[in-house]
Amino acid sequence: MTTEPITLKRIAEVTGGKLTGDEKLVVTDISHDSRRVGPGMLFVAVRGGIFDAHKFVPQVIEQGALGVVSESERPAEFSGGWLQVENVRRAMAQAATEVHRHPSRELQLVGITGTNGKTTTAYLIASIPEAAGEEVAMTGTVEYQLGPERRKAERTTPEATDMQRMLREAVDIGCKTAVMEASSQAMDFYRCDGLEYAVAVFSNLTRDHLDYHKTMENYWVAKQRLFDGRLGTKPRVSVINVDDPYGVELVERLRKDGMEVVTYAVTAEADVTARDAEFSLEGMKFNLRTPAGERAFDSPLVGPPHIYNTLAAVASGLALGYDLDVITRALEKCNGAPGRFERVAHDGDFAVVVDYAHSDDALLNVLRTARDVTKGKIITVFGCGGDRDGSKRAPMGEAAGSLSDVVILTSDNPRTEDPEKILADVEIGIKSTGKPYRKIADRREAIHQAISEATTDDLVLIAGKGHEDYQILGRETFHFDDKEVAREALTALRTKSTE
Repeated sequence: MTTEPITLKRIAEVTGGKLTGDEKLVVTDISHDSRRVGPGMLFVAVRGGIFDAHKFVPQVIEQGALGVVSESERPAEFSGGWLQVENVRRAMAQAATEVHRHPSRELQLVGITGTNGKTTTAYLIASIPEAAGEEVAMTGTVEYQLGPERRKAERTTPEATDMQRMLREAVDIGCKTAVMEASSQAMDFYRCDGLEYAVAVFSNLTRDHLDYHKTMENYWVAKQRLFDGRLGTKPRVSVINVDDPYGVELVERLRKDGMEVVTYAVTAEADVTARDAEFSLEGMKFNLRTPAGERAFDSPLVGPPHIYNTLAAVASGLALGYDLDVITRALEKCNGAPGRFERVAHDGDFAVVVDYAHSDDALLNVLRTARDVTKGKIITVFGCGGDRDGSKRAPMGEAAGSLSDVVILTSDNPRTEDPEKILADVEIGIKSTGKPYRKIADRREAIHQAISEATTDDLVLIAGKGHEDYQILGRETFHFDDKEVAREALTALRTKSTE
């Protein structure tokens, strides 16, 4: 790694921007967040749909910033360094990569993309180097991890400035491996540009985020950025689910380009597979088959979707060079991600499960899992987010009704939409199934009602929020944790039964 100072001139060279100001100034860091800008730093002025960061330029200069990166021309009255670029988000990634001296080159970086399973797969893969006695870094929907340190996640895939800074921190504390979720929107926003991946994982593609992407084709094109070189380089190895038709298409394309691919599947022929699976509320067992050998595998994770997450992790571990015994030892102990088919412990004779499922495909998957392990009724509590893709509301209602015995429609994060309007959209799908349902907009009341109705061998599924500990009503955010509310309801039920 070069230790030469990174100057404004160098940043102009890597971004192709037009520089005005002292080109010899040394850049120590770069940020898009005005609150984090200090002496020696570059400020990236991003003009977004709601906020225009240019209004913070006077503030960051007072805080010691040595210059600004912008798509706009330098204002006549501005006297500091000004770098005008064609695409500010792409330039931000290029500049951050250079300022932090390409940390991904010093790591085995794993990127995971797909509609479902990214978070759990990230936790599983991260457990492998940990089982080998190594420090690991991880970024994703739930949290960011730097060795023993945990930080609350601000977004699934951090902004390029934050991502490159964290990877440099990871290198500095001795991490050899880093694992990250790479969302389609993040890749569209160039947050992953400049990252060099040892392994790229594709889990699946189903309908989601169409409020942003508009069409499935756009969504699919965005996902492929992780594999096709548009981020700057192609991954060393691609790990692909070939039970998914999009995965099959991707494998054909990558192999045609001469890229190394490891496939995984449950039903199709693949490099890494699972056979003879058994499921219960205590976990799953199956026969694991890999190029490195076979193992009888026993996991605490519940349900068929987790077979895919596990196989992706096994294939990734092998691609990273870990021994199969280390891989299986790690994965047989890993409980996965918080809020993914997570049981709420209690002494009753029915189960309560919290899950993050917030698309129709994800909800179907978790309900299939629930059906596989439930003798009694399935009582499902869920809602849909406001100010988000409305096209998935009726399909989610249909998914819930198709495999639940009783459905209670409630609020998720309504944001600025009318909660009753959201429920009415979802109701269209439920009606088509003929299953009994009720609408209770207050989420706390809905959870209490579902748990009060559960009897022996039933399963109460509270879907949509998973690990989240907040609810957004209007423009305000309030503390709300499904697990906490479920425990509160279970306590109330227990108290009532002893009176």
